[in-house]
Amino acid sequence: MQPTRPMWKRRELISAVLFSWALLFFATPADAAKVQYVFKAWNGPAIEVNLTRPAGLAPDRPVVFVMHGMGRNAREYRDQWHDLAIEHDFLLVVPGFSEKNFPGAEQYNLGNVFARDGSLQAEREWTYASIEPLFDDVRSRYGLSAESYSMYGHSAGAQFVHRFIFHVSATRVAQVVVANAGWYMMPDATTEFPYGLKGSVVGRERLEQALQVPVTVLLGDRDTDPDHSSLRKAPPAMAQGEHRLARGYAFFEAAREAAAQLGVPFNWRLETVAGADHDNRLMAPASIPFLLSTEP
Repeated sequence: MQPTRPMWKRRELISAVLFSWALLFFATPADAAKVQYVFKAWNGPAIEVNLTRPAGLAPDRPVVFVMHGMGRNAREYRDQWHDLAIEHDFLLVVPGFSEKNFPGAEQYNLGNVFARDGSLQAEREWTYASIEPLFDDVRSRYGLSAESYSMYGHSAGAQFVHRFIFHVSATRVAQVVVANAGWYMMPDATTEFPYGLKGSVVGRERLEQALQVPVTVLLGDRDTDPDHSSLRKAPPAMAQGEHRLARGYAFFEAAREAAAQLGVPFNWRLETVAGADHDNRLMAPASIPFLLSTEP
C-alpha cells in the first residue's frame, strides 16, 4: 500500500528538520556565529577558545580579545559580547583559562611568571605568552589580514591585561582597556611584586614600553563597595584605595607620574562609566570606542 499524502508530508517535514539540525551541528567555524575550540599551539596548557565570528566578516576587520574574570566564565563573557561583535563587525576572541589548567590567581591573573616556590618560570610558559600565538591562530583560521589586535579585561581579566602589557614587550596589541580591576601591579619600583615592580621581571625598558601603549583605564563610577565579596583586602591592596574606583584612579596617577619621571610619552587615558558598578555587561559597551580606535 502506498503511503497517504499526509504521511509523505510528515516524512518530508521530519527530513527537513533533521537536515537543519545537521547543518547546525556540523557547521564549520567559517559558517558559525558562535564557535568553540581548544587551542594547544603554545608551551602551556590547553585553552578553550570561545569566539564570535560575524557572518561575512571581511579579512581586514578588527580582532578583539576579551579576558574573563575570576569566575573563569569565558563562555558567559563571549555571550555578553556576542551582539557587540556583530553590531561592530569584529572577530571576538575570549580565551578560557580554566581553574583546572590554570589554578589560582598565580597562573591566571599573575601570568604564571613565578612558580609556587618563587622560582622564575621560562617566559614561553607564562600565561601571557599564549596571546600572541592565539592571535596567529585565529588569523590563519579565518583568513584575516589584521596586523594588530585590541584587548579588554574586566575584574580579574583587567588584572591579566594590565600585567600583560608590562610583561610582554614584543606584542601586536594596538588598544588596551583595563576595566574595574580589583588591585594592580603599580608601576613603582619600591613596592614588592605583585603589588609593585620590586622583585618582578619588569625593568626600565619594559616599563617605558608599557607606558606608551594606548591604554584606557575604564572605571565604573559606582564600583565603590569597600566590602565587595571579591575585593582583595590585603594591606598592600588596601594601600591602593578602599574600593575599585579609588584603586583605578591611584593606578592611573602612578603610571602618569612614572612616565613623567622616565621622560617618555604617556599614551594612557582614564574614563568613567556613569551608573556602572562591578558589572561587565555595563562596562563592555562603553569600551567599544576605545578598542576600535585607530588613534594612538
